Amino acid sequence: MSLLDAARAVRENAYAPYSRFKVGAAIRGASGAIYRGVNVENVAYPEGTCAEAGAIAAMVAAGETELVEVAVIADSPEPVPPCGGCRQKLAEFGTGSTPVTLATTEGKQFATTIAELLPGRFDQSHMSHT
Repeated sequence: MSLLDAARAVRENAYAPYSRFKVGAAIRGASGAIYRGVNVENVAYPEGTCAEAGAIAAMVAAGETELVEVAVIADSPEPVPPCGGCRQKLAEFGTGSTPVTLATTEGKQFATTIAELLPGRFDQSHMSHT
């Protein structure tokens, strides 16, 4: 199963009763394993979880901390990029060159990388003391 197919399949499990905007994400860990996530809404809107964050949480729960590929899919006219918070989360576990495929359920795709999604990213080097 391709990464995009995994994201497409899991998207159906999204919990989006308020927006009706289901998003599926799949990430490939360095081991080759695929981890999936969906958006999970809450009536208290800021308490929801993005699909990308769910996939990352599944990866970390399985004992991995490095992602090597990302796919995100939604039913939208154009491919939907991750929110700012998820861009930073992806950058925490991937490199700038990590490929990211954004897609629609109708087949449109946009290929990018973590660095293109989050130029000038904040990382561990900013935390170092000299």
